[in-house]
Amino acid sequence: MKESRFHKEWQRLCDTELQALELKEAGTWPLLFRVFMLLLVFGVALALMYGVVIKPRIALLSAAEREESSLLTTFSQKALETTYLPDIEQQLADMDKQMQTLRAMLPTNAEMPSLLDSISEAAVNNRLSVDTIRLRETSRQPHFEEHPFELDVQGHYHDIARFVADIAALPRIVTQHDFVLEALAGEDQRLRLVLLARTYSDLYRIDDTPSEDVQGSAR
Repeated sequence: MKESRFHKEWQRLCDTELQALELKEAGTWPLLFRVFMLLLVFGVALALMYGVVIKPRIALLSAAEREESSLLTTFSQKALETTYLPDIEQQLADMDKQMQTLRAMLPTNAEMPSLLDSISEAAVNNRLSVDTIRLRETSRQPHFEEHPFELDVQGHYHDIARFVADIAALPRIVTQHDFVLEALAGEDQRLRLVLLARTYSDLYRIDDTPSEDVQGSAR
């Protein structure tokens, strides 16, 4: 019976001119056509709801999930950093002390003549003859000034070695570069040492004596 009714409704739908249907008479439309229109309207409503409401919410949810993942990663990193924070603070404190110690070992421009005198005394104490101690032009760096000077001394091998060690042991920082060690012609076991030494001064340390005056006095 149900199959007969379906065929009847289908035949009625086939015999109906769809262009002649009016919306105000929707109650008299063929049953199958009314079901189709209901499904169509329902599908359109679902599509509109998905496009207007659901899809933006899904995008917001995805963005929130990505943000949550990023925040969890950041939280894990911060938690790990917090665990090591006391050690890092201690290391920074130790580095600051070392930096202060090293900065205290940098001579001021006013101390440059006495530093050159100390190097000259080290040469004399090690029985070396000093040919040249000449201060070169000062080079300014972002955080310090570099003061290069040439040393030219003569003496025996062990005396020269002690002299180099004495320079390294000075209370002020002096670095040594470009060593040239050669035997003196006609001299019995005497050598000539030429090297470039550098010392440094802190730009942020108070000093009333300009570097130009120091260079003039050294020359």
